[in-house]
Amino acid sequence: MSSLDQYMVSVAPRVEPAPEQSRPQQSSTAPLLQFHPSVPMNLEDSFLVGAGYDGQRRAAYLKLYEPKTHKIHFWYDNTNHTSYCLSKEPIKKLEKIKELVQHYGFLRFEESKKYDALEEKEIPVTIIYARDPLSIGGRTNSIREIKGVNAYEADIHYVLNYFYDRHLDPGMTYSIRQGKLEQGRQLETTQLGEKLAEGNEEYQRLMSRWLRLLEYPVPSYKRISLDIEVESPIETRVPDPNIADDRVICATLLPNDREGRILILRRPKEVEEQETNVRAPGTAEIEWYDREEDLLGEIFRSMYEYPVFITFNGDDFDFRYLYNRAVKLGFPKEHIPIELSRETTGLVYGIHFDLYRFFGIKAIQVYAFGSKYREISLDHISEMILDRGKIPLEGHVTGLSYTDLAAYCYNDAELVLDLTRWDQEVILKIVTALSRINCVPPEDLSRQGVMAWVKSMMYKEHRDRGYIIPRPEDIRKVKGETSTTAIIRGKKYKGGMVVDPVPGVHFNVAVMDFASLYPSIMKYWNLGYETIRCKHTEDKTNRVPDTDHWVCKQRHAMESLLVGSLRDIRVKWYKPKSKDTNLAPASRAWYNIVQNALKVVLNASYGVFGAERFALYCPPVAESTAAIGRYDVTRTIEEAKRLEIEVVYGDTDSIFLKTPNKEKIGELIQWSRKELGMELEADKVYRFVALSQRKKNYLGVQPDGRVDIKGLTGKKRHIPRFLHTAFTQLVEILGQVQSPEDFEEARKKIRTLVMNLYSKLQNHDYSLEELAFNMMMGKAVSAYTKSTPQHIKAAKQLREKGIEVRAGDLVSFVKTKGGVKPVQLANKDEIDIPKYEEYIQSTFEQVLDALELDFAEISGARKSSLETFFTQKE
Repeated sequence: MSSLDQYMVSVAPRVEPAPEQSRPQQSSTAPLLQFHPSVPMNLEDSFLVGAGYDGQRRAAYLKLYEPKTHKIHFWYDNTNHTSYCLSKEPIKKLEKIKELVQHYGFLRFEESKKYDALEEKEIPVTIIYARDPLSIGGRTNSIREIKGVNAYEADIHYVLNYFYDRHLDPGMTYSIRQGKLEQGRQLETTQLGEKLAEGNEEYQRLMSRWLRLLEYPVPSYKRISLDIEVESPIETRVPDPNIADDRVICATLLPNDREGRILILRRPKEVEEQETNVRAPGTAEIEWYDREEDLLGEIFRSMYEYPVFITFNGDDFDFRYLYNRAVKLGFPKEHIPIELSRETTGLVYGIHFDLYRFFGIKAIQVYAFGSKYREISLDHISEMILDRGKIPLEGHVTGLSYTDLAAYCYNDAELVLDLTRWDQEVILKIVTALSRINCVPPEDLSRQGVMAWVKSMMYKEHRDRGYIIPRPEDIRKVKGETSTTAIIRGKKYKGGMVVDPVPGVHFNVAVMDFASLYPSIMKYWNLGYETIRCKHTEDKTNRVPDTDHWVCKQRHAMESLLVGSLRDIRVKWYKPKSKDTNLAPASRAWYNIVQNALKVVLNASYGVFGAERFALYCPPVAESTAAIGRYDVTRTIEEAKRLEIEVVYGDTDSIFLKTPNKEKIGELIQWSRKELGMELEADKVYRFVALSQRKKNYLGVQPDGRVDIKGLTGKKRHIPRFLHTAFTQLVEILGQVQSPEDFEEARKKIRTLVMNLYSKLQNHDYSLEELAFNMMMGKAVSAYTKSTPQHIKAAKQLREKGIEVRAGDLVSFVKTKGGVKPVQLANKDEIDIPKYEEYIQSTFEQVLDALELDFAEISGARKSSLETFFTQKE
């Protein structure tokens, strides 16, 4: 029996048999060995964690995670839910469109009514039903592409459409009783009392919804992390997952409920290390394989045993490589438990969380983690969050001993798993909370941007209210464009308020923030696409400051209620609860997770309306929100001056106050609440803030020594190592400053630091590796036809010398007198010293400018003017 045959036989008993059910698949061809999901007639309180569409059955299916047995169960729709889109055209007119009625996927028409928020009235619509989602949209000959149909809601992903229509909440529990899907056990929501008793009926409905979703517990998922290592004949090359030419030589399967397993492929003619001498890291067990097919088969078996797989870049590498490598080795595609799409990879049985995608979401990085990490790499994120990183590796894994290979692979898998364990499993819990808020399955949410989340949340609200979802072109046609002139090039309207800084070094500075400024404005001013520039003549007096827009007084905007209710429940309930020491630590942790999840959504709720890619793009809403923000900040600064509080800087939603008096701060807070309807609160205090004449460019040191750097370039990823190291040293020097006297001492240290940079550079003391810029090849060299970036120029030089370079390779190059050269072909004498001096200047100029130091004096460092400059300052 061959290895593949053994795999096919041995994998079958691992899966629960259910002969009457078939694997979700688009093809109607039955595989030799089918996956038979468990589809029970009865199931209690299982979490909705995933969903899909079975093309063979023409039905949606749900993945339900049962927390007691830690298994995934499947439920297929039995309500006859069908794909559809809407049209404002009457049936009689649509019946005359032959291309529509003769379409292979067309089923029937149905009359209905929807509320049109743009027209402010109920309108008749026609529902066009089709056999499957692709008949509605996704192909060039789909129904939505037919001239005259004028389709609405045809671009909504079918699974989301299904959730909206069935009123399903991803991340919540459901039960199956006699094959019928029912809502799971519900908790009685806590009474919030007078704090949240305001608002109309719609507002209270939303409050009840948020409480129902967010007060319900989140499971601790049974999960396993995966990391694979692939040999490569060229050390600098990253294996291409789409080609998958090279062998998988090691894999770690590390579950959260027992010891890990390290699968190692024996090397041919191995003489360096005997298996009996190989040491496994920790309590892990090493398993040996003579054939790569057997190693992959064991990985695939585990994909039926664990409901949740965790990877770091599994979408683009680990899972994609495994799939394509298995195909290359002769595995039938229907026997590979990985579902491959153009941008993502899923699992036939369980769900897949790719932490690379999750941490790469800008809103998560900034608002959930407070910019704790800057680079989206496992090493950097682990260092910032877990205080440990990857095992340093010189060369490639191919050259490692068995012991070192096992340790390296295991450590990567352990970092991935520990990131999901960190801080009481905050990552998976925040994904679940966001999933519930935005009505997006957890697996999908972790791969999408915040714009997609907000869109789904608002689409669901449209469907719940019986609104037709407008098209962006309809919104712009009715509501118009912007009326202010942008200050920043490329923007379409005037943005947030930035106050001219008072240059210099200011000690004891308090930063006051407007709590959720833009969401608060949307709530307080009733902003939304249906209320901005409404049709009521009498409302035109309700003007938005500094614009040509006005706001309706007769209707409540759906967006205003949505955003306002989320803002209120965060500020008045979850945020205070997260700090309540009378609660158990676990409860406080959950409240903190929820308030952070809400913060992520709220901070995106304004900006999306100004983004052309947003489905409800409405420029006047975004412009009005920014205009009111400027108005509020301006009035607050005027009031601060009246109270004799010195304002040294202001940026969008915050103002910097120098040595403020607590009583006067209290007066300012009360005034803001009364006059503006805005909550002003203390954000942080700086020992000192160094401000330059440039806006959005400052450096602040907090009492604990942490340094906040705004608009400064020394942290960029691709700068050479010698500059990155020096900039880090500069930050450490400033972090030690406690007083004006300390600041003068720091000035001397900075002088020495910068002088040493110039001196070592001019004396050729830096190695080529320290001077190198390192950039990844995003695509093949031949694909760069319109422009040739510097790293591509270096790559071409390598190819001319017979060194093969392709997509995924890391190219290291230095600046030379003739342009650029790869490190492998350069020598120190060719280094372009003046060019690197320019990089020193661009890295440090902004910092020294913020410290009131003129970098023009430094440019002549070889002539000792820097020495003179610092002496004068001292």
